[in-house]
Amino acid sequence: MSRAAKQVDWCIGKARKEIEECKKMNVRERHRGLLKVDTNLEEAKKHIEKAEYNLSSALDFAKTSHSDWSVSAFFYSLYHCFLSIGYKFGYESGNQSCTISLMEYLKEEGKINIDSKFIEMFKYEDEQKNEESSLIGLREDYTYGTKKDASKEKIEELKGLCIDLIEETKIIYNSKE
Repeated sequence: MSRAAKQVDWCIGKARKEIEECKKMNVRERHRGLLKVDTNLEEAKKHIEKAEYNLSSALDFAKTSHSDWSVSAFFYSLYHCFLSIGYKFGYESGNQSCTISLMEYLKEEGKINIDSKFIEMFKYEDEQKNEESSLIGLREDYTYGTKKDASKEKIEELKGLCIDLIEETKIIYNSKE
């Protein structure tokens, strides 16, 4: 069993356990893992729409000299693509690490054929296979740090990544799988 498959299993167990705890405490059910659910194309489509909305927001922020917010919006544009793919294959995620593991697992299983760079960029720098900048690290720098201005080159790079992953997500969404 691969590392990604083990992580997905762990995430599913984590979610189940947390849901059971919520039931015992008689509170709203929530989890920070993965739930295996029925394929939900309506929810998958809504996440594609949210990805497009976040891309548009990122570009608007950049036009108004708020490019620090652009970085977060680009991050979530890309992340919503992964959430869409999850729903396409019957998974609900409540945890970014679990979502990334799910994408690795679906790629290993041949269910999706997205460029590995999209998965890699969601890992922290110490987990990455190559020297590319960590998108999650970049988002944290701009969200929690004091940086205010992302370069025009970085904005264009992130814009291109969003456009590409949204298109790949639409292809996956429309596939017969």
